[in-house]
Amino acid sequence: MPAASDITRKHLEKIGAFYDTAPTEPNRSSRDYRRLLAHYYNLLIPASASVLEIGCGSGELLAGLHAVRKTGIDLSAVQIAAARQRVHGAEFYVQAGEFLELPRQFDYIIVSDTLNLAADVQRLFERMHCVSHENTRLILNYYSSLWRPILSLAGTLGFKARQPQSSWLSTADVRNLLQLADWSPIVIQPRILVPVKCLGLEVLFNRWFAPVFTWFCLTVFCVARPARPRPARPLTVSVIVPARNEAGNIAVAVQRTADLGAGTELIFVEGHSRDDTWARIQQAAQDHPGRNIKIMQQTGRGKGDAVRLGFAAATGDVLMILDADLTMPPEELGKFYDVIASGRAEFANGVRLVYPMDEEAMQFLNLCANKTFGLIFTWLLGQPVKDTLCGTKVLSRAHYERIAANRTYFGDFDPFGDFDLLFGAAKLNLKIADVPIRYRERTYGTTNIHRWSHGWLLLRMVLFAARKLKFV
Repeated sequence: MPAASDITRKHLEKIGAFYDTAPTEPNRSSRDYRRLLAHYYNLLIPASASVLEIGCGSGELLAGLHAVRKTGIDLSAVQIAAARQRVHGAEFYVQAGEFLELPRQFDYIIVSDTLNLAADVQRLFERMHCVSHENTRLILNYYSSLWRPILSLAGTLGFKARQPQSSWLSTADVRNLLQLADWSPIVIQPRILVPVKCLGLEVLFNRWFAPVFTWFCLTVFCVARPARPRPARPLTVSVIVPARNEAGNIAVAVQRTADLGAGTELIFVEGHSRDDTWARIQQAAQDHPGRNIKIMQQTGRGKGDAVRLGFAAATGDVLMILDADLTMPPEELGKFYDVIASGRAEFANGVRLVYPMDEEAMQFLNLCANKTFGLIFTWLLGQPVKDTLCGTKVLSRAHYERIAANRTYFGDFDPFGDFDLLFGAAKLNLKIADVPIRYRERTYGTTNIHRWSHGWLLLRMVLFAARKLKFV
């Protein structure tokens, strides 16, 4: 019996020979479809990224991407020659993904509509690790099984380019193969109801209907990250504590916040308090000369402004938000640190809705609203987020800087600071993990949350997020 590699090579030779005789110029319907794919890939890939496309064909998709550095590989020398003519400044190689060998790493790896042609999908995914770093994202798109008879008919009628015999992987197959090859799926999102221009109706259906009628979409996008464990190393931590009218909690916050990792700095940001919060913050810094404590006052307004001010002053590898009301016990911050330091996720989101909470910690209507917003935002972000309104959010400073650099996509819309981070993390395809905590009632002061006015603001933010993340 021939070795598995011999079987793989024979299959790849057959595919390469087929595409050596295939047209290098796509027909009109194919061009329309590729433009749509490029639109969605550009929403997923920052313009500053380096991109490798496996199975790039004649380079049509790469030509439509905004990425600053583009590389493509394909089995067919004929298709690669056409790609070099089409995409100037990019690099192209005649190579199979199953035997991928390139001398550098890439921020994004694309496999677009060619996964079913692979000889060995698991081996293909495994080889991608040699050109990946810990923050690389793998993006796949593949046809939905529901469209199989339609695409077969389109090929018969000449509306779609003919293809060699291929697999037809389901989403369950793709997810399983990714996990076997040490890739962790983050988001799986069906897209595109109308793949060709149709009197403008394609915009209506693809933007507004496709996010709702996902079962009927033509293609499925899947974003994954490397799942191989990385060596843990001690990281420094910055804990930002926005404080407004929280005088009675300042000294306790210092006492209860432990040193984590390679060292922890506490950054208090006071925000126009009516009590003596600022004096208490100054006193706490004097009373604990052995602690690394920074203090500052806001010139702007709102918790979001305080968070951004504190993050800008932070020097730690890991950034944490701790609400000064201490309803999220500071002792629980170690859980969040472990999630980030181990690489199990890249954004740790506190969840108050798993364990029983103190009787007066959250009113019934607030609890219902929190659960409702959790369901809505899980759909919007494409990742499970059970509690969007917990004030504790944790991520690395490097990832925060990427979110801040990409902030113009959303604008300055968030007075709370939570959603700016959540939306930014989702836009960059960071892995979000829910971290359950024991929620406690206040022991000092009253909440700064106004149920009805802030509830209306949250509804507006839902619509805003839907327009920016889902209906695009």
